[in-house]
Amino acid sequence: MSMFKEFKEFAMRGNVIDLAVGVVIGGAFGKIVTALVDQLIMPPIGYITGGIDFSDMKWVLKPADNSNPAHKIAEVAIGYGTFINTLIQFIIIAFAIFLVVKAINKLTRRQEAAPAPPPADVVLLTEIRDLLKAQNQK
Repeated sequence: MSMFKEFKEFAMRGNVIDLAVGVVIGGAFGKIVTALVDQLIMPPIGYITGGIDFSDMKWVLKPADNSNPAHKIAEVAIGYGTFINTLIQFIIIAFAIFLVVKAINKLTRRQEAAPAPPPADVVLLTEIRDLLKAQNQK
């Protein structure tokens, strides 16, 4: 089997296509959540906390040195505010996925709760059995 044919069989499996669609939709959903957190959720939290912008929060380990224009030294800092924003985004994404899975589970339980009606031959045999039981009890 040629490598191209083998790759084609692999790529055309349903699971691979489903995974690719999920990754693309997940990436788009991540951008939506990032915009939601950065533009809608964090500004009110910053307002409530006295104008604090979490994305600008950092712990400076070594300040920038621009005294010598030939040898500028960049600031060395730990940006924990960005981590807080990312953590909030993760919580929102996890909650959204939880709601989707909960809805799917609810639909699955409904389908399982309603058993399929038995086939016609089984119904007929059940009726015959019941009639025979009634005959034997007389």
